[in-house]
Amino acid sequence: MQMGLREANQNFSKAIKAVKAGQEVVLTERGKPIATIKPLKANQNGDSAVRRLEEAGLLRPARKKSPLPTWTPRSIKGVPLSRTLREEREQS
Repeated sequence: MQMGLREANQNFSKAIKAVKAGQEVVLTERGKPIATIKPLKANQNGDSAVRRLEEAGLLRPARKKSPLPTWTPRSIKGVPLSRTLREEREQS
């Protein structure tokens, strides 16, 4: 489907409906194509995004494929942080 810029501006929802239906919309200016709006591929999930970033050299793959360690809360001695914050606010 082709649309001029003016028509695309005035009927943007029409262009988006076409894209949702799986069509590509070619935007033209004075009859010359300048841009394309197309639907995303169905398999565009987090894993494929990570692979694309790795291929572009923007991300390094993990050295180990092991899961993250479980988090366990630690208790510390001393005055609770909430009390310290409350006292600081009262002094201000």
